[in-house]
Amino acid sequence: MRGALKHSRHGQRDALMIRLAFEHGLRVSELVGLRWTAVELSTHELRITRAKGSLNGTHPLQGDTVRALKRYQRESGRTGGLIFVNEREAPVSADGFRRALHRLSERVLGVKWHPHALRHACGVHLINQGVDLRTVQQYLGHANIQNTVAYTALTGRPFERLSF
Repeated sequence: MRGALKHSRHGQRDALMIRLAFEHGLRVSELVGLRWTAVELSTHELRITRAKGSLNGTHPLQGDTVRALKRYQRESGRTGGLIFVNEREAPVSADGFRRALHRLSERVLGVKWHPHALRHACGVHLINQGVDLRTVQQYLGHANIQNTVAYTALTGRPFERLSF
């Protein structure tokens, strides 16, 4: 997808939005509401204010993500307020991001992806990496472990200890 974004008018911004949504399991409202004050580039941390009654948290930022944030900050000239804005300096809307992801995923994958699929992909990825359910629950901000358990149905992990 990265290659397809290079030819897009807002490719750098959109690539960073997709990266953050996937790496941190962000809902679209959490993503478009991110502010520069939530990002600590010096300590590589992201403070996440969760929606829908979920639990807030602080996540580590990967080196590539820190570099992408610094590059975006430098090239956009923005160090305060919302991270993601459009060409008129207005906030990127949840619907605007949905439409951009639909266009990109349909062009690259042949299927329209919904932004929430990035959150699900994050949860499944963590479980496939062997991260325990309680840690995944905390990472995604789930107040109820049942919301996290649903991700195990999308992996082979629940069955790996079975022997016949």
